[in-house]
Amino acid sequence: MKTNLAPPPAAMIDMSKMSAGQKAALEMAEAARDERNNTGLAAGLFFGTPDFDKLIPFPKQSIEDSDQGDAFIARLRGVLNHADPDEIDRTGEIPDSLLEELAELGAFGIKIPTKYGGLGLSQTNYSRAAMLLGGECGNLAALLSAHQSIGAPQPLILFGTDEQKAKYLPRCARGEISAFALTENDVGSDPARMTTMAVPDGEDHFIINGEKLWCTNSLKAGLIVVMARTPTREKPHATSAFIVETSWPGVEIIHRCRFMGLKALYNGVVRFENVRVPRENILGGEGRGLKVALTTLNTGRITLPAACSGLSKRCVEISSRWAAERVQWGQPVGKHAAVADKLARMGADSFAMEAMVRYVSALVDRDKNADVRLEAAIAKLWGSERSWEIVDDTMQIRGGRGYETADSLRARGESADPVERLFRDCRINTIFEGSSEIMRLFIAREILDPHLKIAADVVNSTLPMKVRAKAAMRAGRAYATWYPRMWMPAGTGHANDTLHPDLQKDLRFIAGQSRKLARTLFHAMVRNGPALERRQILLGSLVDIGAELFVWSTTLAYAETKITDSAINSGEIDKLVRKVRFFGKLTRQRLRNHYSALEETLEKESKEVSRDMMQ
Repeated sequence: MKTNLAPPPAAMIDMSKMSAGQKAALEMAEAARDERNNTGLAAGLFFGTPDFDKLIPFPKQSIEDSDQGDAFIARLRGVLNHADPDEIDRTGEIPDSLLEELAELGAFGIKIPTKYGGLGLSQTNYSRAAMLLGGECGNLAALLSAHQSIGAPQPLILFGTDEQKAKYLPRCARGEISAFALTENDVGSDPARMTTMAVPDGEDHFIINGEKLWCTNSLKAGLIVVMARTPTREKPHATSAFIVETSWPGVEIIHRCRFMGLKALYNGVVRFENVRVPRENILGGEGRGLKVALTTLNTGRITLPAACSGLSKRCVEISSRWAAERVQWGQPVGKHAAVADKLARMGADSFAMEAMVRYVSALVDRDKNADVRLEAAIAKLWGSERSWEIVDDTMQIRGGRGYETADSLRARGESADPVERLFRDCRINTIFEGSSEIMRLFIAREILDPHLKIAADVVNSTLPMKVRAKAAMRAGRAYATWYPRMWMPAGTGHANDTLHPDLQKDLRFIAGQSRKLARTLFHAMVRNGPALERRQILLGSLVDIGAELFVWSTTLAYAETKITDSAINSGEIDKLVRKVRFFGKLTRQRLRNHYSALEETLEKESKEVSRDMMQ
């Protein structure tokens, strides 16, 4: 992997008309990207060449791994059974006794290897734990996720030296909470604007000065992974990731942030004033901080849709029970078409969400170094947006009882379903760990990558015409083979043969839609040239189309594992097939809407009106 933050000699994106700030941000992002060619199912769907053999048969947990997960989930559920999420929400505090129980359980070291004192469980079992927590208590889900998914354990496992792992992982596994500090007042998704600085202090130390905003877990953390600029003459925008102990002089929490939901989120503003950090505490090497951060997030992002899946399943359970019990106009409300439609969509989307999370988790379990950046980003985007729709529909189905707090419902003798709390806690998920807008841009950059490698030099005005002409010839040869294939009928290989007969048509349809998407993306590139990167609404619609195809594919494959399970009877199989076919029809509807948005975009008009509003 490259360690420099400068763009490659022949920049893959034309930066000739960009401002200095835009160039700096793009150079940093490009330098920190995973340089491997993305060959997963998601990438193939966008390029018109999906390999369904990567998906079908759906990767199953081994019996041993499943048993280990079952045992831990049972113990975790036992702790949660006597926790009080509503009290945590009401007081804004997680009891120390509960934190101690979770630590004794090993919940702070779920994926940390056993040789460092952790449980050494798989990504799938970690995701299962996140599902359970997501449906019970968003505050606990956020605490454990921020600690393990983006806090110290994950980057230590991926980038830590043997000495760093031996020093810090046992502390994390025992329950010492960790955090991750990147965001600043003027730095959200644009790390080129970072102001926190780390300057050398002799050969063996750095001095860190700066302030970080919205640092989750910081109020409880003993360790924080801090992103700071470490500029040199050759790399003026270089950043490094430092392991900082909060007990060191100069580390100060100056404000606890409070939010609409997640009332017990230990999130604060952290000030670093002349904090002296050993050089040996740099993670991943000097100047590679953004690489550490982005790579950590690629895997860490899986946790959020897992929690969303658990929340969605809880909402489906609440809504299904209420729809059957609540009688209006002589029949249960679930038999009225408007409520029935919501309920069916919620159930189908919830099943699809779990399928997607389990597939991406299985990819990590199959290969710890697997390139899941695209799959994890889609899971985060789709899962967080669908779960928000599900909790919103749950609120609507429950009506006033959804808007009423659980404490109030309990006080007057009704079932204390915490829809109001789930609603507030869920809203942050489309913002956490990359907002939906940023996710779409991230995914768009990844899906354009194979085309940029073929044709970027053709439109790069900074290159000599001779170089661009040769690039045009190479691109022409490549597309002369690829483009006609995108108009030919698409096959599914042997994968389709293993599916339930009623689901095989759907997989064939996905294969055809993949080629349609690839053609549409190519046409957008031809029409817009380098300006395509500014067509964010158009790119967003293309991303949404590919995301829908990916989720649909995983849903079909996951359903097959359920159908072939010897423990399921024929009646349950019929119900499952009906649900999955309904999900397919929902997806077809969404695809039509996305393609309509491409043809009837209001992007130009919205820019003009918004410009008027900002004047």
